[in-house]
Amino acid sequence: MARMVLMIAALLSLSITALSGFFVLPWLKKLHYGQTIKEVGPTWHNKKQGTPMMGGLMFILGSIAAIIIAFSTLAIAEPDALGGMQTQQNVVLFLSVLATLGFSSVGFVDDYLKVVHKQNLGLTARYKILMQVVVTTAYLVAMQLNGTLSTTLSLPVFGRVDLGILFYPLAFVAIIGFVNAVNLTDGLDGLCSSVTFVAMLGYMTAATLTGYYLMGIFGAAMAGGCAGFLFWNFYPAKVFMGDTGSMFLGGAVVTISFGMGHPELLFLMGIIYLIEAGSVMLQVSYFKITHGKRIFKMSPIHHHFEMCGWSEVKIDGVFSFITLIGVVLGFVHLYLNG
Repeated sequence: MARMVLMIAALLSLSITALSGFFVLPWLKKLHYGQTIKEVGPTWHNKKQGTPMMGGLMFILGSIAAIIIAFSTLAIAEPDALGGMQTQQNVVLFLSVLATLGFSSVGFVDDYLKVVHKQNLGLTARYKILMQVVVTTAYLVAMQLNGTLSTTLSLPVFGRVDLGILFYPLAFVAIIGFVNAVNLTDGLDGLCSSVTFVAMLGYMTAATLTGYYLMGIFGAAMAGGCAGFLFWNFYPAKVFMGDTGSMFLGGAVVTISFGMGHPELLFLMGIIYLIEAGSVMLQVSYFKITHGKRIFKMSPIHHHFEMCGWSEVKIDGVFSFITLIGVVLGFVHLYLNG
């Protein structure tokens, strides 16, 4: 039954997301919610000017609806499997979805400001981080009160390590860092959605194999949503997900990892997000230290490869394959240290 519910979640999310584009896209065009291209970006991106943004609303709608239906199906078919509505793992699913929507709301505010002012400034970094801190704090406190936030991590070589109070600041940095790293990955047609599709397939499988079936449902719904969105977002993109969508995906990545009790999986299954954010930090640091020199032609690193002559489709494929390698390494890690 668990496998059937996963299929239900994935297929429903895919279908609802893909079909919603026929309604959401005309609505976004009518509201003139078009993307303003950064002047410092690759010049050939200027042709994307005006492409509707905030398309992430499609897979937000699709995945949330799919989770509700899949959870209800499981509750009706196997009520004993859920142990009642108040069990810890049911609460974890609720908190994960709520926190994910919280991060998405930060992105929505950012998108709204960009659309209204017709520029790519949006929220200032200070206010964006502040809002993310609020969501992160609420999530970690709620997980702690629910008794499902462990300070023990499974680390390669060292095995199970209890970080104690040090866990909490590290968790803050990891959550906010990866949410923003996923946001950075959303820079090319289909890139963030294809990479996250692969990562979510990995999370769905890992969660199911380790007994976190509700996190598996969450992962399945997210994978389906990304696949459905690629129908509209793959090159040449008819719509962009915007920060509304990318921060929703970022929130899902971190909350599934923490919901499984394996936040260290972020550094394996989320390897591309780590590389993208790392390339920006390296570029900025090197630029300041050398007074104007650069390591990459442009950061995040997907733009470097783009300026080296790689097509957007090639970058999508290579980055998705690297994510697949990260997913496999995640499985190996769980097998050896889980």
